[in-house]
Parts: sequence; C-alpha cells; structure tokens
Amino acid sequence: MAQFVAPMSNLPAAAQARMAAIGPLWGSDIPGHGDLVKEAYAPLHRAAPSDGVAVTLDLPYGAHPRQVLDLYRPRTPNGDVVLFVHGGAFVRGDKTINDTMYANVLTWFARQGVQGLNVEYRLAPEAAYPAGAEDVGAAVAWAAAHCAQHGGNPQRLFLIGHSAGGTHAASYAYDPAVGAFGRHLAGLVLVSARVRADLLPENPNAGPTKVYFGDDPARYEQRSPVNHAAFSDLPVMIVNAEFENPLLDIYGLELAYRIALARRRAPRYLRLTRHNHVSIMAHFNTDEETLGREMLDFFATLR
Repeated sequence: MAQFVAPMSNLPAAAQARMAAIGPLWGSDIPGHGDLVKEAYAPLHRAAPSDGVAVTLDLPYGAHPRQVLDLYRPRTPNGDVVLFVHGGAFVRGDKTINDTMYANVLTWFARQGVQGLNVEYRLAPEAAYPAGAEDVGAAVAWAAAHCAQHGGNPQRLFLIGHSAGGTHAASYAYDPAVGAFGRHLAGLVLVSARVRADLLPENPNAGPTKVYFGDDPARYEQRSPVNHAAFSDLPVMIVNAEFENPLLDIYGLELAYRIALARRRAPRYLRLTRHNHVSIMAHFNTDEETLGREMLDFFATLR
C-alpha cells in the first residue's frame, strides 16, 4: 500500500492549520467541513493557469437534462481521455458545485495533454439503482464515439469516480446486474468511493444510500460493487484520503483485498495523508500534484 504525506499545496498558513484541525473531526460535520475546504481552495483555483485549455459545456450524451458532460480539450493532446464522475451521496451534487470545482480536476488533466470529460448524471430518487452506472456507461460510450474528433484515442479511456460517482463507476466495472464490466475502458480510478451499500449508524449518508439502493437492505449485498470484484480484470487504482467519510476507507481496502484475491495480485492503492474526502479532489490544479501524477503514472503503465 502506497502512502504519501501530502504538502496541502500552497494554501495560506491559516488555511493549512484549519485543514489540520478539521481532519480528525471530519465525520462530525461533513457538510460544514466540506464548505470550509471548498472555500479554502477556491482562491487557488481562480489563480491557477488554464492556458491552452478549450472548454465546451453541456454536451448531451442522453435525453435527460442531467445527461450532459463538459469537454476540456488540451492544446496538444497526447491521446489519453479522462472521464470524471462527481459525488453527492446519490441524491445531490453537480459537475460544477461552485465556480471552480470540479473544473479544477479536468483543467489540470487538460494542461497535461489529457482530454477531460466532466460527467453529469441523474440523481435519486428519480433515478435509483442502477441508473447511475447506466449513465456512466452512456457517457463512456459517448466518449468512445466522439473523443477522436477532439484528439483523443478511444482505446485510451480512463474513468475516475469520486464518492458516489465512484460507486457508479465501480458498478459500471463490476456489477453483473449492469453487465458492462468496464466496456471501452483502459483503466479505472476509484477515489473515496462508496463501494458497499449499508445503513449502519456510522454511515452519515445512510438515508441517501437507501433512496438510491432501495428500501430492501437484503438486496444491498448483491448491489454493492465490492462483492463483484472478480467479474472484471479492468486495471484499477483505488485511492482514499486519510480523513474519509466514515467507513469509505475500510470499504476501499476491502475492494483492494477482494481484487487481489481474485487476480492473485494486489491492485494499485494509495492513501493520501493530511487530505480529507473533499480536499482529495479540491487540490487538483494547485501546485500540489501528488495524486494527479500518480494517476498519470498509472495510465502510462497501461500502454
């Protein structure tokens, strides 16, 4: 297991102290702490370079108003294509939760020559399980069909899912009920992903989990992607923050273990110290590039 001591980018000293203080207390007020993180990183995002990146917003990959994606085109594409799927506990969230996130993620990748797709998807209760994974599949199919005209290689599609977006990405890769098994993808990155559905008291999003996965907890084992790790040999990188929403780091390790058992070889796993469930994505396109560089290295190993 790889572990990196992250420098928390060029955050001002007061903001770094605030991040250090809320880290061990993360689970006690996830929404409030998340707002503090976004507030701290927003000035860095606004000051960050976006040179050579052309953006086209809200391209449809389906008929629903939320079945859209934003395209980030690099000036000099290297052929790799990243699809990013945001979180939001299944019932909320947006590909642009403020004026800087999650544009910072795709902007950073485009600055490295990688075509970026920022994916929106339908939310529960309107779109319950397995709708999230189905939307991911539709976005991936769109990328496979259209990325070449923007300099991407359809054989080099990489899917990154964060939090609930990681659930949908993992279901797309592993869940036999979805039946896609990572079609079109060259690799998968799961960041702070909820790969097990549960209603445990420790789960701060038990209510939204029930809204998405249904009223019958007896079905949750079958619907949890962690239990289907043997169904796909898609290369995967699993990432957790030191300060996670409760249980997500445990479930990430469980998925890594189950994949290792199935493949007889451990997958790539990274634990980013000092970071929390939000800063693990908020720090992209700042001077801190540890996680981004690790992802690029993972992609490079799959050539």
